[in-house]
Amino acid sequence: MKVILLERVEGTGVLGDVVTVKDGFARNFLLPRSKALRANSANLKNFEVQRAEIEARNVKNRENAGKAGEGLDGTTYVMIRQAGESGQLYGSVAGRDVADAIKGGGGKIDRSMIVLDKPIKNLGLHEVKVKLHAEVTITVTLNIARSQDEADRQARGENVVAAQFEEDRAAEAEAASDMAAGGAGSFEGDHYES
Repeated sequence: MKVILLERVEGTGVLGDVVTVKDGFARNFLLPRSKALRANSANLKNFEVQRAEIEARNVKNRENAGKAGEGLDGTTYVMIRQAGESGQLYGSVAGRDVADAIKGGGGKIDRSMIVLDKPIKNLGLHEVKVKLHAEVTITVTLNIARSQDEADRQARGENVVAAQFEEDRAAEAEAASDMAAGGAGSFEGDHYES
């Protein structure tokens, strides 16, 4: 299907381009979201008449997105989740969860703006891109931890999963040395004579 783009669409073109796209992409994404018009003679004429107005509206939307992004760019959001000892989450953090965390922190975004290539499935600091406009993308950091104390430690740069393994190893080594020092189960006078 041939369409006229009303804004920049990544991987497709920029405002005013007449491009051929797959029918499903046009019907399910571009047309319902007012990102494009069908490329017929009437729409081409209307577009040329309204081109300056559409470009001005696009510039205004980009500026508004840029202003909104200034306050959000580089911010960090703490998410408390349950996880196993290895740092693997009992579930994953998806775009909806990220959008809810940003909204909880006062940001005004929706789920469709979150750019996650794959769900987040482990503890730690994760950078996530948020696309506020076709030409405005910001980055926020998610601090995913099991508790607020862990989140604070991760924020200081500590790897809490590795630190936990080290603490467990030290405790096991101490227990083993206590066992060796105590004779590991043999008691004085506990000898059998045949």
